[in-house]
Amino acid sequence: MAKKTLKPLPLTAERFAPFGDVIEASATSHGGMNDARFERFDDMANINVDTQNGGHVAISIARSKTPTVFPHRFDMVERHPLGSQAFIPLSPFPFTIVVAPAGESVDIDDLQAFVTNGKQGINYHRGTWHMPLISAEAGQRFLIVDRAPGDGNCDVIDLEEPVILEAQ
Repeated sequence: MAKKTLKPLPLTAERFAPFGDVIEASATSHGGMNDARFERFDDMANINVDTQNGGHVAISIARSKTPTVFPHRFDMVERHPLGSQAFIPLSPFPFTIVVAPAGESVDIDDLQAFVTNGKQGINYHRGTWHMPLISAEAGQRFLIVDRAPGDGNCDVIDLEEPVILEAQ
């Protein structure tokens, strides 16, 4: 039986700063482009990948096949020591993120859950522990910016006891 239950908080840049970047268009980060016909929002995340041994920045798309049922019980988290990892929804929908500080291990009391406002993406800093990507509906698509190849870039750790993630 799980002793820890997480209720997601609304995602803000300040709350998420220890774990990564919130990716969203804001009035403070824009400029014009193409004869001012577009607003451009620059430098929204710190993409940080180890380029040794053939590593490079990759852009991918993931599409959910199976929705997550809440409350959701999980007993593991992962991290990517060789690169940051960004997830940006390709259409507006909220999604839930579970994170813990970078380090060699994870204390379940350090786990935090956030829910996006439907227009936000996230970028995990290198080494940030996180629950694998989840979605509320099949077919939800994410643009992913991370390191390829993935070999050696995913550490998984089993939690001391299962944790329950409540619905957004």
